Amino acid sequence: MDIRITGLKMVQRAHSGHIGGAFSMSEIMSVLYFDKMNIRPDEPDWEDRDRFVLSKGHCTVALYPTLALRGFFAPELLDTFRKIDGHLSGHAEMRYVPGVDMSTGSLGQGFSAAVGMALGAKLRGKDLSVYAVMGDGEIQEGQIWEACMFAGAQKLDNLIGIVDSNKVQLDGTVKEVLDTGDLRQKFESFGFFVQSVDGHDVEAFADAIDRAKAEKGRPSMIIADTVKGKGISFMEGQSAWHGKTPDEEQFKTAFAELYQRAEELGA
Repeated sequence: MDIRITGLKMVQRAHSGHIGGAFSMSEIMSVLYFDKMNIRPDEPDWEDRDRFVLSKGHCTVALYPTLALRGFFAPELLDTFRKIDGHLSGHAEMRYVPGVDMSTGSLGQGFSAAVGMALGAKLRGKDLSVYAVMGDGEIQEGQIWEACMFAGAQKLDNLIGIVDSNKVQLDGTVKEVLDTGDLRQKFESFGFFVQSVDGHDVEAFADAIDRAKAEKGRPSMIIADTVKGKGISFMEGQSAWHGKTPDEEQFKTAFAELYQRAEELGA
């Protein structure tokens, strides 16, 4: 809950930010950064670190809180989110933000960068993993499938892609806008080891990461079944909350629900 609560505070201060797709991937970020990724927050440019690419680069309401809570930078810096004199822009920015491995925001391009990182690590003999989170609306972009074709052909078993399958995008449901069909079949056809998992079940997702890392000779893709706006009842599954900012009464309701859930979890 800390990632969601911290992210919602950022949006409240900035009066701007993408909540829906950030909240659907909060457990994913928690598992990666607090359990599975080999990283050094006090040495963000460590050469042998695992890499992470937020291909759905507008969901920094999940990324920046994760980095701050993990110790990459002081939490006070989150107050500068989307401020003209700060560097925590609405889309992921690598030049000035410790822990951001790739600037993203133009949908479809981030996964190609992750594929390049994975190939580069192979060529340099580095034993590291490259993770990339994509939106299920984002994978309507053709560049995603070009990257999949290359990753499969190169047998990049150090690449772990994750589809945040919340089934809702900016203009409606994924099925309404452009149905992407049987994702497991599609990714398998490109040579991927594919798993489907509840993206809000931290233990199940962590186990899926372990299986992906153990897989040799082919890249991995985890299709994470999630809910857009997870954790806030009036946002869940609603395309209107892709990038909309709540009013003050809605903020009060949202915070109340998140704090209640945190208390139930003992967080």
